[in-house]
Amino acid sequence: MFILTRSELLNPKAITMSSMPKRVLGRGLGIGVRGTVTRRVFWRLVLEVQFLRNLFALTPFPVAMFIWPHLALPISQAPLLMFILIWLFESRVLSYRDAARRGLIGEVEAARGLDVLAVRSREILTRIAARRDLAGSILHLVVEQSDMARVTPLTVVSVQVEGARYQLLDLADEERALIEARLFGGELDERLLARINQAEKVFLRSAGLDPRSVSAHARLAAMA
Repeated sequence: MFILTRSELLNPKAITMSSMPKRVLGRGLGIGVRGTVTRRVFWRLVLEVQFLRNLFALTPFPVAMFIWPHLALPISQAPLLMFILIWLFESRVLSYRDAARRGLIGEVEAARGLDVLAVRSREILTRIAARRDLAGSILHLVVEQSDMARVTPLTVVSVQVEGARYQLLDLADEERALIEARLFGGELDERLLARINQAEKVFLRSAGLDPRSVSAHARLAAMA
């Protein structure tokens, strides 16, 4: 899980918002995570770059050229075969067929998992809103997952603000720790959510909260 906040980005201006909720995956390395190669999330983001995935899918070709150098020229001139290999990698290895998707998880288990996600999301938003003065805005906890199958799930979590303008909320350390501690665990983890998303072909989930609905008691508890 990567908690997206402006202080975590090398180039915060790369995340511009004209709608809500905002998708961020598909930009690959464009979002510029601080720490780069020293962080696991950097290498997982590498897999989100289609060009780099294509290079990986084509690795059998240079290997074959090394083993059979006398066939290097005809191998290098087989674009149709390269295209087929890339297509098989994307559609069969990193994706599920529709029939396989339906067998990933039962409807009841999926609905229960999404209910847990919604409850936890609203709880987190309530505690964040209680600490801040966000009158006139709507908070959205956005949980986006990669649509690639059979790899470690990549989950990007952000708090987005809908008000006079759309913006990404810059979270404090305590707020990031709250998300890390409360969003996943127990009966709902990232892999279960990935199965639900793959089964339903929906990879962006969000929950909204009007800060005006936060009670005075909740605000006092947050201050304490």
